[in-house]
Amino acid sequence: MRAALWFLILFGMAAAAALFAGNNQGSVTLFWPPYRIDLSLNLVLLLLALGFVTLYAALRALAALLELPREARRWRLRQKERAMHGALLDGLAHLLAGRFVRARRAADAALQQEQALQAGGETVAHAVALRTLAHVVAAEGSHALQDRSTRETHLRAALASAPAQGPVRVQELREGVQLRAARWTLDDRDPAGALEQLAALPHGAARRTLALRIKLKAARLAGRTGDALETARLLAKHRAFSATAAQGILRSLATNLLDGAHDAAQLQQLWTALEPTERNMPELAIHAAQRLAALGGEPSQVRAWLLPAWERLVELPHALPDAQALKLVRTLEASLDSLDAAWLARIEAAQQANPRDSRLQYLAGVACLRRGLWGKAQQLLTQAVTQLHDASLRASAWCHLATLAEQRGDAEAAAQAWKNAALQVAQHT
Repeated sequence: MRAALWFLILFGMAAAAALFAGNNQGSVTLFWPPYRIDLSLNLVLLLLALGFVTLYAALRALAALLELPREARRWRLRQKERAMHGALLDGLAHLLAGRFVRARRAADAALQQEQALQAGGETVAHAVALRTLAHVVAAEGSHALQDRSTRETHLRAALASAPAQGPVRVQELREGVQLRAARWTLDDRDPAGALEQLAALPHGAARRTLALRIKLKAARLAGRTGDALETARLLAKHRAFSATAAQGILRSLATNLLDGAHDAAQLQQLWTALEPTERNMPELAIHAAQRLAALGGEPSQVRAWLLPAWERLVELPHALPDAQALKLVRTLEASLDSLDAAWLARIEAAQQANPRDSRLQYLAGVACLRRGLWGKAQQLLTQAVTQLHDASLRASAWCHLATLAEQRGDAEAAAQAWKNAALQVAQHT
């Protein structure tokens, strides 16, 4: 459509020119004594148009000629900028390919090009970013080559070229350099130095996933389990791990934190400081209860900590692995000396709701034994001893039956029970 319009305009102009030129009888007379020159008006107009075009072309040619030195200077500047960008890209490519010596050499070449341009008074767009990235590439290559002195030199140069009070882009570049420096320090097995560098970051940058990952590793390496646990919680909220991995990391760190307690009071304080979701982890609750019992804590407190794991075992007998269920039963058994009526009723109700669970039968029998209900204890332990899969539990059940037989004065039954217990211990070992 546009081409058709142009053709119409051209045809119109041609028709107008033909009408004007064909019927134009005008003339122009030039007097140059003693001469007289008569020219047609059409020829004069044509000569004026040609003169204008010639003058315009001459002026443009003169301007282009005068512009040649500046164009040559700009061309040389573009060539140097392209060489600088190419050297930086080569350095990044070599770094990704694992050619660290070539990467550092290419970064140094880019820095030399930038310095030459700066010395010549040329202003390069994004000079700060290019210079900083070149220093980072050189420092990364030096770090891979275990050349710490060169790495630190380029690191200081990168931080100096990206001031903290610069534009937003420059500030983000500086934060990236600081994160890389923290990572390098952590690789040098200096967790304290890495944590110091992370502490120098702005508040927003320090809460980024990358910074939190570095902080988690540094805190674990430095033995600062509390800080590592807090950092792992933040990473879990940011979904930096899968749900299973996050649960495993939190459980491991919380276990290490509880293992650092020196007495029952300190353990109680650490346990209270944990998140509710962490206290409801069966494995962690069982470990904490075992630790509390080892430190001489109150049996009632031990049972209170075991309550979430116990409820899960009762509701879903196969929800806990056999090893965890065995630990739970053993820990509860150790805390049954001062068993109250509420827990006795809880254990009996669980055993009646799951009559085929030999572990609950065994635990109910021990609870009855602790409460002096010897007849019921005898019945439950006798039913459980032939169904228990764990040799250690069978040995304990035979020991309890031997104790009951001795209390009844049945020496023969007691001897047989002790013999069976010894056989189970020998089998277990």
